[in-house]
Amino acid sequence: MNIYDELKWRGLVNQVSDEDKVREYLATPGRVMYCGFDPTAESLHVGNLVPLLCLARMRRAGHKPLFLLGGATGLIGDPSGKDKEREFSNQERIFAQADKIAAQADDFFRKTTGLPAEVVNNYDWTRDLTAIELLREVGKHFTINWMLAKDSVKNRIVREDSGISYTEFSYMILQGYDFYRLSVDRDCRLQIGGSDQWGNITAGCELIRRKGGNEAFALTFPLITTASGKKFGKSEKGAIFLSPEKTSPYAFYQFWINTDDSDVIRFLMYFTFLKLEDIQSLERELAEAPHLRVAQRRLAEETTRMIHGQAELDKVLAATAALFGKDADLRDLDADTLAAALESAPTKAYPASDLPDLPQILVDLGLCPSKGQARKDFAAGAVSVNGQRLSDPAYMPVAGDFIGGQLMVLRKGKKNYGVVRQQA
Repeated sequence: MNIYDELKWRGLVNQVSDEDKVREYLATPGRVMYCGFDPTAESLHVGNLVPLLCLARMRRAGHKPLFLLGGATGLIGDPSGKDKEREFSNQERIFAQADKIAAQADDFFRKTTGLPAEVVNNYDWTRDLTAIELLREVGKHFTINWMLAKDSVKNRIVREDSGISYTEFSYMILQGYDFYRLSVDRDCRLQIGGSDQWGNITAGCELIRRKGGNEAFALTFPLITTASGKKFGKSEKGAIFLSPEKTSPYAFYQFWINTDDSDVIRFLMYFTFLKLEDIQSLERELAEAPHLRVAQRRLAEETTRMIHGQAELDKVLAATAALFGKDADLRDLDADTLAAALESAPTKAYPASDLPDLPQILVDLGLCPSKGQARKDFAAGAVSVNGQRLSDPAYMPVAGDFIGGQLMVLRKGKKNYGVVRQQA
């Protein structure tokens, strides 16, 4: 199947400059295309997954996708989708973030395609570009009238409270120049991106036509929202990042498994490599037994494995099964994954040399109103330590009770957890 047709059935084609010519372009293996990512944070997030996955799909289809880092454009600020000016970040910070994102992209490509990412940085061809060269060689080919008609500019101009600076107004010229340089240097004739990038991408197509008389193409993805209209990629705690340092694999998995029934089939198309027949099978299971959440579990497993690998997924699944199972032993679980799973549980830290008895710990954690009630709960078999029921309220915790030397998990009843940490 032509990769363009796959993007179509997955619902990933929003705008395309010339559908027949783009399909024809992608019919021959070895075609070059690119997508740009400005390093505005230390990590990519799930909102970047659609374009990132599209580049990987292109690679798997035999093409030569380029991952463009916006080392230069990241210093300027893209006005697309913004209602006010970005605050400038210093160059050192942008470059450091770019290095982290490049490594992240490379890891993603190796996991999904078995090959390294081909990363290019627009700072490489922009840093020596003088103001006069930019105005004569690039700016000459853009009319103000044409630029004012672009939504990214028009939406800001009508806002009297913010407007748009000349700096951000010029962003599309720089992005257009990126496309032109890649068309000349790498024979790249297709740029892909989010729907908010349509104006910037077509600016590049126009520059390529005006400067060299060549044809280039634009393709954008739809804006991803939930069925309720909520912007995709946010949780109650904010953005969901691909970096495990910013979003734990457990929290990443939970984000996907909490997908609403009305969104899950669409998200399986957008965010996985599953074939159409597999997704259709999951859709039938969803219709027949939605309470089993088979589609959500498959979505969460596929995305977590894709980003964090099978070993991390195994840890997440083990922690999930143990925490929601009956009297499961927690002592062999990964301490970091367990801590992430119990992030919202009450936590108390004590010096290792001064651990109180368990009834006092239950009171300190707020799981029992008094030590007397805690003793009754022990006698009733309602208290467990690391998944094992205890009936002796006089039991004193020892070093071996701390999983990975870090934490001990108490549970009262079926759902009330508390975490104990020992201090050095």
